[in-house]
Amino acid sequence: MNRRFRSVFFLSVFLTLFSGWARSELNVEITQGVEGAMPIAVVPFGQQILPGDNIGSIIAADLARSGRFKPLPESEMLETPTSPEQVRFRTWQVLGQDHLVIGRVQPGAGSQYEAEFFLYDSIKGTLLTSARIPFNAPETRRTAHRIADIIYQQLTGEPGAFATRVAYVTVTGSGPRDRQYRLQIADTDGYNPQTIISSVEPIMSPAWSPDGKRIAYVSFENKTSAIFIQTLATGERQKVSDAPGINGAPAWSPDGSQLAMTLSKDGNPDVYVMNLASRSLRRITDHIGIDTEPNWSRDGGSIVFTSDRGGKPQLYLVSSSGGPAQRLTYEGEYNARGVFSPDGRSIAMVHGNGGDYRIAVMDLQTRTLRVLTKGRLDESPGFAPNGSMILYASKSGGVGQLAAVSIDGRVQQSLRIDSGQVREPAWSP
Repeated sequence: MNRRFRSVFFLSVFLTLFSGWARSELNVEITQGVEGAMPIAVVPFGQQILPGDNIGSIIAADLARSGRFKPLPESEMLETPTSPEQVRFRTWQVLGQDHLVIGRVQPGAGSQYEAEFFLYDSIKGTLLTSARIPFNAPETRRTAHRIADIIYQQLTGEPGAFATRVAYVTVTGSGPRDRQYRLQIADTDGYNPQTIISSVEPIMSPAWSPDGKRIAYVSFENKTSAIFIQTLATGERQKVSDAPGINGAPAWSPDGSQLAMTLSKDGNPDVYVMNLASRSLRRITDHIGIDTEPNWSRDGGSIVFTSDRGGKPQLYLVSSSGGPAQRLTYEGEYNARGVFSPDGRSIAMVHGNGGDYRIAVMDLQTRTLRVLTKGRLDESPGFAPNGSMILYASKSGGVGQLAAVSIDGRVQQSLRIDSGQVREPAWSP
């Protein structure tokens, strides 16, 4: 199979899988949690600001989605204190709750509000932490996510990731004439979906900037591939690459000053790095194989990429300044879409063997590979900013969806939509 044919073949297969996805709000559910999850009571906060947006309920849902906590249903609460003087620890001990969260919302300065919460060890009857957070009414849900992050870190010792966002691509329409592609972002619980850009031509490969303020992506709006960067606050976007041939797989450097990408302008798909200030290009790989899907190490010194130079797609590591590449993966028939964990100690990937494609993680020190998922067509892994979960796309029975799995494989989440399918997930910083 010649190089040009292989490039066109890989692209055509991707676009075929990409077709037919529909736009809808994500619905998150736990399909597998940690055995013996921590019991916690999160009482509805006093003075609800917006209908359906009680901060306590949102916090409880966040903690439940982590799979590590088992919030007490509101219907089983014997009392609903909202201030410290109303708390009777004996009540929560009888209900078997290890921890208790109460809170209230009060008017703040000007048009703002102030959310105050208290986290208790209900067994010992002691206060673990409390805080007051000012916010505007439209920020009710984000404020709840921030409080859930604080609680999660206090009780697990790890940073939370509830206040972050996910980007994904959807498509409406059943045929080429009415098909509409959309790049969307939403909260990690699926709420507040916003369309960043839409097109009748494919959009793919969204990648967040390190500061979370911009997204790079590939668009075919002019019938050929081009890489754009869009500022989320203003909607302003810039075309950074529309070289002849393939323009694909953008990936930000850790400091946000460079963008790795796949270009075939010199005849073969290779990895390049662009200095975003000068728009100058640096060629990182130069091989007759297809080199694609770059991702930076957390220190910016290395880039992992996918290459078929050994006959089948495998992961390779190269210096971000270029040079000889080192093969990383040998186990399995297919290893691709490598992405570094936030602590830099492991790499998540799509691992193929025997016709199944699943999400796996390799420990970079020991080179041991651990398969985390059980699907047949799992792809596009990306770490949560705290490294606790991996977001990925999955397909089962012809239906595509997003899913997440903890790095130990013990917690599984399904991010479903009401109709259609959604792909290409990317977790914000």
